[in-house]
Amino acid sequence: MATEGGTVRSILFTWALFLAAAASVASQALPGCQDKCGNVSIPYPFGMTPSCYLNQNFSINCNQSLPQLLESDVVVTNITLEGQLEILNYVARDCYDANGTYVEGILSVLWADMFTISNDRNKLTAVGCDTEATITAIREDTDSGYFTGCISYCDKEETTLHLNGSCSGIGCCQISIPSGLKYLNISVTSFNNHTNVSDFNPCGYAFVTDRSKFTFSFKSFEELASIESLPLVLDWAIGNEMCTVAETKSDYACKQNSICHDPVNRSGYICKCKDGYYGNPYLYNGCQDIDECKDLSLHNCISERNCVNTLGNYTCSCSKGLHGDGRKDGTGCIRNALDVIAIFIGRCSL
Repeated sequence: MATEGGTVRSILFTWALFLAAAASVASQALPGCQDKCGNVSIPYPFGMTPSCYLNQNFSINCNQSLPQLLESDVVVTNITLEGQLEILNYVARDCYDANGTYVEGILSVLWADMFTISNDRNKLTAVGCDTEATITAIREDTDSGYFTGCISYCDKEETTLHLNGSCSGIGCCQISIPSGLKYLNISVTSFNNHTNVSDFNPCGYAFVTDRSKFTFSFKSFEELASIESLPLVLDWAIGNEMCTVAETKSDYACKQNSICHDPVNRSGYICKCKDGYYGNPYLYNGCQDIDECKDLSLHNCISERNCVNTLGNYTCSCSKGLHGDGRKDGTGCIRNALDVIAIFIGRCSL
């Protein structure tokens, strides 16, 4: 007899197998193509050789197990089939000695080319006590320029000791960026060459980064001194056409059991597996049916034995001698009236 703990372990094991299978399909490359560079999965439409990517825009250069974007030195750390790609982008800095003499300055420049910089995931952040960060950018839709910035100030180290997580202008400032940016030039300047704060903050820093990957604290002044780059998220899509146009073309990228989706923040389209399927929608047979019956959280039947998996969905049923819809939120399964009478008569005759 199975114990309750054994049942729970069985369910968790089944769900773990499903997740492993889903991850495997989601990271698939074209048949015969390498699907990893170092520890980074390279799913199609991306690839590392001409026969393995959709077109040149999705070319990944695997340089000594270090994936780089479009034959550049931009390092890729993650690619998702939801239309996002994580790269490492340089941190801009502006440093002075105790006398206010300029020591070092680095600009952070990124040309995203066929991609755009995600405004949902990234923010412009500046860190420093005598720091002005500015960003000059170009938008994808109009090729028009964009300029903004923020100022970060503090006059002594003690004012930053209790600001963990706060980025409101004291030691750190942060602002949102608009959608559709494809070029960034981030620079940092100082008002007083850090002369009043050089003992604990000789440098100012600025960067556009994934907002979930950076949290300001009083330690940030010291930590950023040894950090060259931080994660930045790009949005990617197929081509420049919307779904209504792309679906009529011979090079339409969405395969079986997938649907086309128009991104809100950029041109082009992305493909998604239909509800009830998982995997890579850009591959033939890449979207596989989810067997909802294998996991209680994926179906609403009263038990697994009442669940019947179908392509892209499932149905609930009742065993012989029972009637109803077999669902937790419905009638469930009820014993037929004649069977109840037969049982009652049988007991009376004993």
